[in-house]
Amino acid sequence: MFTLNCRGRLLVVDKPLVMGIINTTPDSFYAGSRVSGETQLLQQAEQMLKDGAAILDIGGQSTRPGSARIGAEEELQRLIGAISAIHRRFPEAYISVDTYWSAVAKEAVAAGACIVNDISAGLFDSNMLSTVAQLNAPYICMHIKGTPETMQENPVYENLVREVLDFFIERIRLCRQAGIKDIIVDPGFGFGKTIRHNFELLRQLSLLQVLELPLMVGLSRKSTVWKTLGITADEALNGTTVLHTIALLNGTHILRVHDVKEAVEAVKLVQALKQAM
Repeated sequence: MFTLNCRGRLLVVDKPLVMGIINTTPDSFYAGSRVSGETQLLQQAEQMLKDGAAILDIGGQSTRPGSARIGAEEELQRLIGAISAIHRRFPEAYISVDTYWSAVAKEAVAAGACIVNDISAGLFDSNMLSTVAQLNAPYICMHIKGTPETMQENPVYENLVREVLDFFIERIRLCRQAGIKDIIVDPGFGFGKTIRHNFELLRQLSLLQVLELPLMVGLSRKSTVWKTLGITADEALNGTTVLHTIALLNGTHILRVHDVKEAVEAVKLVQALKQAM
């Protein structure tokens, strides 16, 4: 069991949790996660909470392979109003901000977010770790090799899991040194990894438990699913659920998903299986 201090409120991770993805960007890879306008935003947030999401993750720019970066100012324009609106309507919801800009993290927490989800583990903005520490917010620290613009250009590893672990050992040390108390690790499926790398990482996911930190996994509708099956992201829900089930059996604590209801059902069934052992 883990507990996360979300700015004075404890989020208890005594069973796997589901994080719902809401994107305020026009170019995220899966159209079903995009919202435009406050009405649609609040409807999607409400549905995810009803379906059992423990956390809502709000993102303002796409980090799909080959995507171009936007600056902190543009990201703020996309994010802050959305976070404020959700926080006003659902004040008890745990909101995560998906950003690698420290300025965005600071404004997002002021607007109602309580978790910072950074795909760069602090590598894209040298002020991120100290900012998160000052905010006293839980920090999702993700493994990435390269940048979204370049990460899928022939990524190579000598020993994938060992290199991911070494990365986390160093980044966790720097997070602790900065003063961050609650850290969640995300191995970064698809971020500088081939499809073969992703399956290798999924197969050995339980090895990351040596870090003794909550483990978050983002596999939802990614190309590893739909390219392997020869389908599209729109058709990848069933395949996603299969990989979510494997991830849960290998020790995942948080699933970051587009489809909350189905992920919550996977959690319930895997929990029932484990209780029957």
